[in-house]
Amino acid sequence: MDQVFAAVEASALSTWLREDLWAFPVILIFHTVGLAFLAGPNVAVNARLLGVASGVPLASLERYFVVAWLGFWLNAASGVLLLISYPTKALTNPLFYGKLALIAAAMVMMRTIRRELRRDTSSPNIAIPMRMKLVAAASLACWGASITAGRLLAYTYSRLLVDELR
Repeated sequence: MDQVFAAVEASALSTWLREDLWAFPVILIFHTVGLAFLAGPNVAVNARLLGVASGVPLASLERYFVVAWLGFWLNAASGVLLLISYPTKALTNPLFYGKLALIAAAMVMMRTIRRELRRDTSSPNIAIPMRMKLVAAASLACWGASITAGRLLAYTYSRLLVDELR
């Protein structure tokens, strides 16, 4: 795999992302904004399912998913660029794969919740099934854990580049 990592690291894009004064920080800003757009609406929807702001009709939360998907695609694009910047750092760290698995699980739960919300009758007093409350709680846990894992990636790597150790 080191040959693949070395080839990516030697590419003009990877070199530019690492060495330009503004490229990497700007990509990180986009990744952070995307995270807010993705996790924020999910937290709001999950909190509502768990009883916060119970006067808000569940059906009115449907529009939050548009923002969440925008955040997802912004994070996917910026995440690929961050990966290209330091492929060895990310792809040799088991925490990176844990983060991706947590995001995948959270996205599956987001789709499950959205399907459930589409069945809502728009009444704010509709009873939330316990199963959906458990999904909402698990979703919150996945988002929290994936964000934590993402932050820890900056500090837990064993190799930064192919030819460098910490």
